[in-house]
Amino acid sequence: MNTASRTISQGSLLEVSQLHAHYGKSHILHGVDLRVARGEVVSLLGRNGSGRSTTMKAIMGLVAPSAGQIRLNGRDLAGQRPYTICRAGIAYVPEEREVFANLTVDENLRMGEQAAQDGVHRWRVEDMFDYFPRLKERRNTRAGSMSGGEQQMLTMCRSLLGNPRVMLIDEPTEGLAPKIVAQVAECIRDMHGKGVSVLLVEQKLAIALKVATRVCVMGHGRIVFEGTPQQLASDKALVAQWLAV
Repeated sequence: MNTASRTISQGSLLEVSQLHAHYGKSHILHGVDLRVARGEVVSLLGRNGSGRSTTMKAIMGLVAPSAGQIRLNGRDLAGQRPYTICRAGIAYVPEEREVFANLTVDENLRMGEQAAQDGVHRWRVEDMFDYFPRLKERRNTRAGSMSGGEQQMLTMCRSLLGNPRVMLIDEPTEGLAPKIVAQVAECIRDMHGKGVSVLLVEQKLAIALKVATRVCVMGHGRIVFEGTPQQLASDKALVAQWLAV
């Protein structure tokens, strides 16, 4: 077990140190320490309201940190604009499945394309169709007329086409059919295999533990546990205290 007071590893790609954030006068993040190493999948777990989504939004520049550091490959990104953070190599898949409703699937995907940085795997539109054949079937369909599951696939693929070093993925399986959940999990595992680091917020504990190389648990706006999926699964008291509904 680790608490938010620990020292972040020197080998990390994404490093969050003593991160604080507020919504108005409400203090949401209370000194979050978090690291994601190269090619690692970290599942960020916790009950609703624990600060998981706010942590992601603060990393992405959608919520302004009130204190702390956010570093990607040693570069401090805390307080930068979202487009600067995106260009630095971080992609974000929001829970809200934000698509360009009036554009087709193919046009949405093309909007996400960026040149790959040195040492980063280059993704192609054809790779996205291999992951999710349904998107290929509907490539000329306007995104606004698609189901929630199809929009989730599209949002994830559009972000991946930016060739990121790190993917932040917030609740990707919420409301999806089991078959689509399995496809999303396989996509995350393949990202990991190709060297993309992933920070995943996932409510389904079985999925979160299955795809993760490491897990962090949040409670009251800070990290209260860090370890392997096996360590978390075997700690019934901790699961009951911080994750059970």
